[in-house]
Amino acid sequence: MNMTASIEPVTALKTRSAQLITAARESRRPVIITQNGKASAVLQDVESYEEQRQALLMLKMLSRGDQEIARGEGIKHTKVRLNFEKKLKEMRNA
Repeated sequence: MNMTASIEPVTALKTRSAQLITAARESRRPVIITQNGKASAVLQDVESYEEQRQALLMLKMLSRGDQEIARGEGIKHTKVRLNFEKKLKEMRNA
């Protein structure tokens, strides 16, 4: 992602906030807000933010699972598969 095309000073946020929000929403690209020449905030559309949060949650869950496996904890794949198939069958019969 080319971030240089979406860097704006804080004064632009103050004077053109509606335009920056529209641009972020339509392009689905974050706008980096700078203060005194340094990046200080990110303006991002809600949909992209929610997708990013879901992806981070998934990565966190995968990491937690890897840690459990490393400690010898967790549930064997065959048991998970059998439980899943049982639940799926129950749902189909409901």
